[in-house]
Amino acid sequence: MVDRHVVDVHVLLLRGAELLLSRRRSADEFDGLWHLPAGKLEAGESALAAAVREAGEEIGVAIDQADLRHVHTAHVVGSGREARVGLFFETRRWSGEPVNREPDKSYELRWFPIGDLPETLIPYAAAGIRGHLTGVTYSQRGWPS
Repeated sequence: MVDRHVVDVHVLLLRGAELLLSRRRSADEFDGLWHLPAGKLEAGESALAAAVREAGEEIGVAIDQADLRHVHTAHVVGSGREARVGLFFETRRWSGEPVNREPDKSYELRWFPIGDLPETLIPYAAAGIRGHLTGVTYSQRGWPS
């Protein structure tokens, strides 16, 4: 039985009706799939601070914590990975132009119309985006019904 849960933060960077996604570069089954700028919460760090940090590290933008709005939480278990709780935050305000600052982890960044996202989204990220679009603030994946 898993005795801990990782906490992830995800950032939905919205420009009008477009969402910024990153195409993952990895040696696992997620290689080439699209996801949100995201990362793990570090010890002693608030979720908002982590979202700001990850946005800076991954895509080079500066976000004020006051401009982040929680839109979804996903509780995910299964597939041989650590259980996790994902916190999804949206923002429509930031400074700087998004750039791929981690080419070893991401092939590219691309803006997509929010109503026409790629089918090759990592399901975990897709759950948070769906929650944002529908107003559903909580979802579970991998848990028995």
